[in-house]
Amino acid sequence: MATCEVCGNDYAMAFEVHAQGDVHTFDSFECAITRMAPICEHCKCRIVGHGVEVGGRFYCCAHCARASEPERARLIQDAAPV
Repeated sequence: MATCEVCGNDYAMAFEVHAQGDVHTFDSFECAITRMAPICEHCKCRIVGHGVEVGGRFYCCAHCARASEPERARLIQDAAPV
């Protein structure tokens, strides 16, 4: 059994995520998202799907990116998903 690093649950079906040279142990996708998903700079939600990166800042969608960085609106229109 392994212990989830977020909630502390000791669970036989826990899993590991290997990312950026680190190994993380979780008992659910919910805990993995809580620990690893970036947070939108504008609305503060967790970015679970494709987000948008503008100037090193992460947003959940182009709407939030434009709302936070209106001066870069043209760049955001052409931004690639994260």
